[in-house]
Amino acid sequence: MPPTVALIDDDRNILTSIALALEADGFKVRAFSDPVEALRELSQQRPDIVILDIKMPRLDGMELLNRLRRVSEVPAIFLTSKSDEIDEVLGLKMGADDYIAKPFSQRLLIERIRAVLRRSEVRRERGGETKTDPPIVRGPLVLDPIRHACAWRGHPIVLTVTEFLILQALASRLGHVKTRDQLMDAAYDEHSYVDDRTIDSHIKRLRRKFKVVDDGFAAIETLYGIGYRYREE
Repeated sequence: MPPTVALIDDDRNILTSIALALEADGFKVRAFSDPVEALRELSQQRPDIVILDIKMPRLDGMELLNRLRRVSEVPAIFLTSKSDEIDEVLGLKMGADDYIAKPFSQRLLIERIRAVLRRSEVRRERGGETKTDPPIVRGPLVLDPIRHACAWRGHPIVLTVTEFLILQALASRLGHVKTRDQLMDAAYDEHSYVDDRTIDSHIKRLRRKFKVVDDGFAAIETLYGIGYRYREE
């Protein structure tokens, strides 16, 4: 079955052009110009990936994704205005796996979609394996790569695919510094185009998720000008 892409944008011209390009490339597309309708439909039937604009009437893209995240960790890519860089940062903080600025090449968007889907597929395939890879245990942290499960002091932490891969890269080498480039290599493939700020935004979101269950969480250290490392508490 071809991957199902949920496309949400109140601009019908953009919606139509992207939908046609995706369908021509073999994707199944569910297009929505109304974000409220999209939320209702997608909460009941999950697509393989969501592509959504940030600035929409009635329900903006960040709030829409926030509500979807309550019922699903479906991969998501934000479409954002090129002139408003704050959208990119806010989008990643809300849990998007990637973002792309308008105007953009349809071919670039398709490559970004395939890259996020590949990361998600690797996670699903590993979840179906019969072999037993031991979880990564670092003090109160438990990471199970096969089940894509994370817990801190016994409390489950729901992570996106990208967040999990970044945390796994840090926790796998206790005390070793990972540069932003190394974390990009761990979480993205060679076809993805991200910058330092992307990794920083994911790290901030990771810390925020852990602090929900432990306000004193400080296991992910920043080494300014170098990168990040995980220290066991």
